[in-house]
Amino acid sequence: MLCRLRVVLSTMLYCAEFITAAVMCSTYQKSDDRIWMGCTITFMLFPAVLIQLALTFIHRDLGRDRPLVLFLHLLLLGPVIRCLEALVMYFKAGKKEEPYVTISRRIRLKKGQQTPMEWEIGQLERNLAAHRDAFKRATVIQAFLGSTPQLTLQLYATIQEKYILPLRLALMIITLISITYGALVCNILAIQIRYDDYKLRLRPAAYICMIVWRGLEIATRITALVLFSTALTHWIILFWARKGSLAENVEKNLSKLGTTVVLCMFTLLYACINIFCWSAVQLDLTHRELIEKRQRWDRLALYYIGRFLENFLLITLWYFFKSDFYEYVCAPLLVVQLLVCYGLAVLFMLLFYQFFHPCKRLFKYNVHDCLHCVCCRKRDSSLGSRRGKPSYSNALVLSYSSTCSCSFIIRYFLLCLK
Repeated sequence: MLCRLRVVLSTMLYCAEFITAAVMCSTYQKSDDRIWMGCTITFMLFPAVLIQLALTFIHRDLGRDRPLVLFLHLLLLGPVIRCLEALVMYFKAGKKEEPYVTISRRIRLKKGQQTPMEWEIGQLERNLAAHRDAFKRATVIQAFLGSTPQLTLQLYATIQEKYILPLRLALMIITLISITYGALVCNILAIQIRYDDYKLRLRPAAYICMIVWRGLEIATRITALVLFSTALTHWIILFWARKGSLAENVEKNLSKLGTTVVLCMFTLLYACINIFCWSAVQLDLTHRELIEKRQRWDRLALYYIGRFLENFLLITLWYFFKSDFYEYVCAPLLVVQLLVCYGLAVLFMLLFYQFFHPCKRLFKYNVHDCLHCVCCRKRDSSLGSRRGKPSYSNALVLSYSSTCSCSFIIRYFLLCLK
């Protein structure tokens, strides 16, 4: 049931954003706003074309006789026909017994116990898995190559024109939902890739925690970028500076040209994700799977510290060089709200990794251990081997540390304003 909802939600977000952006382009044309219209069309068509290519590439339709499907992809309706195909398969699943194609083996985690499991997978279930994977990748492409620049553009246009159009507001709400959902899918994909040998199951509280974490993080980031009207991060240079060779398993499946195109698009997508939020995985072009599977807490901490300092710098520069348009806005209150929202995003991220991560018992060190080490200035060797349930003391240390961090941030910024 949950898988069907994900497929339908991805298709609905794609159609809603495309239609709303198209109507918004018509509005810009009537008001003779050619710059806004051109940028809106670009951010509407570019991810749509990439999604058609991604779906066609994943399902390998170019080597199959499916002219209707390819024609619908040319009309940018690929997600719609794929959604219908997936729903038909879902309704057919389980009604008729079919021979299995392969056997899947996973380890089930329950109350600290690891139980090996295996089950047979038929051809229909295998096709459904291909549809789910395709829609996950399409959702990420739509969110970070289309929705994020579209939301940034529309928010910037709203500030420049000094009024809010209802249609533009609807487009911004749809794009924000799309970005949050795309970031949520990134988290789930990262967990599945990193713990590929385990059968994972996320609780509803984990989804709520990730939605709040990602929503606050992305909204704060885009607001800071729009207020400052520029970004100072160049992620792609860092990736290609590693001078890694192309992964061998990719070269075996594709041509040299295809490999180069796939890696360029993968790097572009990864760079766009990291500009707006934490990607949850690290790109490694020298690795056969193109990403690192090891959990790197140091990179996570450095990313959020660097991103907070960058947002702080952007907001501070905006505060001192803001235009007259903000004279009726309480600028110090807006600044404090943005910093508090980003601090809350970090807090919900810590809560997720401490209490709601499906594989938290596999961590050598958890969030409580790291905070305890930082706050108390000492390290106990027995903390790494502890596997018990989180206690009330863990929650108290976590909430106390986050509260102290937020209060320190607010006090420091208010002192700077004075």
